[in-house]
Amino acid sequence: MMKTAVLGLGLMGSEIALRLKRQGREVICWNRGQPNRDAAERRGLELVQTPADAVAASELVALVLSDAAAITDTLLDPADLIDLRGKVLIQMGTIAPAESRAIAERVTALGGNYLEAPVLGSLPEAREGTLILMAGGDRDLFERCRPLLRDLSRDPQWIGPVGQGAALKLAMNQLIAGLTASFATSLALVRREGIDVEQFMTLLRGSALHAKTFDKKLDKYLSHDYAGASFPLKHLLKDVRLFARVGEAWQVDTRVISAIEAVCADAAAAGLADQDYSALYETISSSAPSKG
Repeated sequence: MMKTAVLGLGLMGSEIALRLKRQGREVICWNRGQPNRDAAERRGLELVQTPADAVAASELVALVLSDAAAITDTLLDPADLIDLRGKVLIQMGTIAPAESRAIAERVTALGGNYLEAPVLGSLPEAREGTLILMAGGDRDLFERCRPLLRDLSRDPQWIGPVGQGAALKLAMNQLIAGLTASFATSLALVRREGIDVEQFMTLLRGSALHAKTFDKKLDKYLSHDYAGASFPLKHLLKDVRLFARVGEAWQVDTRVISAIEAVCADAAAAGLADQDYSALYETISSSAPSKG
């Protein structure tokens, strides 16, 4: 079984590394920030001091880094290039299609192999190996990586060439933003009018309009408690900005997502950046007292 490195031990990166370890893989890890390093070591993960050490000791390298800039800084700094010859890099974060293609070109030029494999799901899905995984890249490379991908996803999907997996992940995250903002707006009006929230939800659940995420986040809206974020608002803000940029390049009308971006930015500016992304409700509802 191939040794695997995981670079990036934020919330999702740590869970992915632990899942791979529980599946019997030999996993080594690296993270830049010390607090996440300490937390990962307490959970039993093996860490090395530099990304070069992690890459050198592994054949497969899972990148669970915050954005394309972090990937470039970590692996592709011209002043400190890492030997990628023969290595397989699996990029699992949310980045723009053009960014993914550019990274793929640089990795290939350095003798490495690149597969994008962003995932949809949260910490419970990472722990259970039930993430939705959307791969982009060479089909044969995808098949080569399938055993590892199956440890994280019951049915990893090959979407197409590099860039298409990244694009589909952005499309999914745009839906997260759109559904959240739309439901928060309806709920704000319901509560302003003093309508019974459970009656509203009962009617909604019986309609074609219902989405599971509405129930999943309802308690947060009602309690105004957004702690324990598995997907913080600052990451949703990053993703909607990415979607707007990519959509504009394809002449997609992005006025709706740009409006949601503004709401997310206001919520982040109000101190909610590290809270659960559903905290955008506070900006939409203005946190004013309601009747119900």
